[in-house]
Amino acid sequence: MSTALVWLRNDLRLHDQPVLQAACQLGAQHLLPVVCLPDVQATTRWGFARIGPHRRAWLANTLQNLLQRFQNLRSQLCILNQPAAIALPALARAVGATSIVCEDIAAPEEQAEVAALRAAGLQVHTVWHSSLLHPAQLPWPVAQLPAVFTPFRQAIEHAGLQPAAPLPVPATLPPLPPELPTESLDAPAQALAGLAGLPPAAADARSAFPYLQGHLHGGESAALAHLSQYLERGLPHSYKRTRNGLLGLDYSSKWSPWLATGALSPRQAIAQLRQFEATHGASDGSYWLWFELLWRDYFRFLHLQHGPALYRARGLGPAQATPHNDQHFAAWCAGQTGQPLVDAAMRELAATGYLSNRLRQVAASYLIHDLGCDWRAGAAWFEAQLLDYDVYSNQGNWLYIAWRGTDPRGGRRFDPVKQAATYDPDRSYQRLWGTA
Repeated sequence: MSTALVWLRNDLRLHDQPVLQAACQLGAQHLLPVVCLPDVQATTRWGFARIGPHRRAWLANTLQNLLQRFQNLRSQLCILNQPAAIALPALARAVGATSIVCEDIAAPEEQAEVAALRAAGLQVHTVWHSSLLHPAQLPWPVAQLPAVFTPFRQAIEHAGLQPAAPLPVPATLPPLPPELPTESLDAPAQALAGLAGLPPAAADARSAFPYLQGHLHGGESAALAHLSQYLERGLPHSYKRTRNGLLGLDYSSKWSPWLATGALSPRQAIAQLRQFEATHGASDGSYWLWFELLWRDYFRFLHLQHGPALYRARGLGPAQATPHNDQHFAAWCAGQTGQPLVDAAMRELAATGYLSNRLRQVAASYLIHDLGCDWRAGAAWFEAQLLDYDVYSNQGNWLYIAWRGTDPRGGRRFDPVKQAATYDPDRSYQRLWGTA
């Protein structure tokens, strides 16, 4: 085999990179790393852009950093501004490649991309690696995954399962193919400029994740720096106590924006957390970071178990009506429902691309259970807006709130008045976002 394409998807990094390792093990003489940009003109069935300006800017920064890291290894990242089903077969023909190696993503659209490449005659080798634990490690086949998170977590911990050690950054890579078209190397700057579009000129000072300031940039370099400083400052010990905060950077780990693009490997995060615990001791807070990463795994395994069923209006439940009100939905998106905490949350999301986990749940619940809107519209809005959008977690959490997921206890309705009294008792968050 002379040339293999390494198609990077939601794994935009060099550390702990099993796709690169698998490509090298194929025995190819030449490797060409490639990324296919999302269609920034695409809209949802609800009428808004599928990927908003904050996500676009974050992804552009991530790819700019990855481009530099590949160049440091005397390689290159080919950035294509076309759908994978069109761009990759054409590139493979141009460089004489017959094989593609990529991350396995168990969501319908991502599975369809792989199917289209195989239909085009390419050999596609997929590698599962976005979870802490590999599906083969689980105490049961994925088809028998527990229907509730708690017994899943308890079985994992009872068995003493731990992730594999993260892979190091490769010291070298096989060379680029000699047939590489010149335009493939000259295009990245223009493609990334088009992806980024016109992001905000400066970070909103109110943001809990001001990604245009300081060290909070997209990409692997910033991800690893943020992880290190978070641990060096001892913040895991306070995580459980502060994780429901609404204001400021340090109430939560803020790992999720980098995890979402794959700029940070969860196995790298947990490996360094274990080193922290070995030096500074374990605590409820450091345990809770593991707990949250297990939730992230659970949503991934649910996709392996149920696949497209998770994307039906009914989800995993019985057939039922799915009402929607366009006016209510528009007011929710704009932060103009009249409910102060929800409106504050939606204004923060639109202005910054970030929102605390607590407020994501409150806002989702209000849209579904108080405004009578389709949960899929809310999931699509979060997909467009969130810097840390993750197809698995977004779908899993919206199903959970909508009572259409795996939890048999009837879903979750959050009383926004009670939530405000508990988590914003002095209304400082609501004042910050102009609703108090």
